[in-house]
Amino acid sequence: MPTSLPRDRFDDVPRQPARVGAHRAEQPRTPRGVVLMWAALATVILMIAGILGFLVLSQRTGIVPDPPQAEPTVAPVVDTEYTVLVLNGTSTSGVAEEVAAQLVAAGWEEGSVIPSDSSATDFPETTVYYASPEEEAAALGVAQAIGGARTEQSDQYDQPGDEEKELTVVVGLDRVSAG
Repeated sequence: MPTSLPRDRFDDVPRQPARVGAHRAEQPRTPRGVVLMWAALATVILMIAGILGFLVLSQRTGIVPDPPQAEPTVAPVVDTEYTVLVLNGTSTSGVAEEVAAQLVAAGWEEGSVIPSDSSATDFPETTVYYASPEEEAAALGVAQAIGGARTEQSDQYDQPGDEEKELTVVVGLDRVSAG
């Protein structure tokens, strides 16, 4: 069935679109290189904003990490006023006596170096224990006098109420295996 509507200007669509009414012509295309450049710039800006946001949220104030602070080094001091308790932390007998002999040879009096056995027989590493930070230099001096040992601040071997200056050496398996 053919329609009997009257013809109007919209019945004949021209081959080239022209502006009619609210219709607008298509904008010319932006070159791909420009689009790619803007996309790359937006990506970089968003990445930087994300990194800075993460640093702020993780409460790091500086972007560059602070350089590590050098610990103040304490020089070893051979202080023979200390009583040194030498405990054998191994199952090999005579190890505490050998270390005590090294301390006597380094200047301690025989009466101020006391060799004894420890309750543990599997102590891994020879360690000099000191009770307070003021005793660290003397502990390092003892460690140096016995040919090297680890030092550690601990009140495990400190006698409460004892006014005597005392350090404790626990001889470990490293001395036995080293010969």
